[in-house]
Amino acid sequence: MDERAGIPAWRRLRDDLRAAQARIEIVRGDIAALRGEALALESDPFALERAIREDLGLALPGEIVVRLDTRRAGPGERRSEGAVR
Repeated sequence: MDERAGIPAWRRLRDDLRAAQARIEIVRGDIAALRGEALALESDPFALERAIREDLGLALPGEIVVRLDTRRAGPGERRSEGAVR
């Protein structure tokens, strides 16, 4: 039996389609989040200031900046968390 044809091929294609649809939903969520962020940056001066200060790593006098690594650590890795004054 040819593995590239028939039911095995259909199952592989079905699985590929499901994986692609899942990736599409993730990307749609990313797009929605980016649109919301863009809208906030265009309409809210405080959001714009916060974004600029975060990108440049700046703090106002008396502020404490705490950066948290939101990525999940893999096996054997430690997440680093720190504060900058």
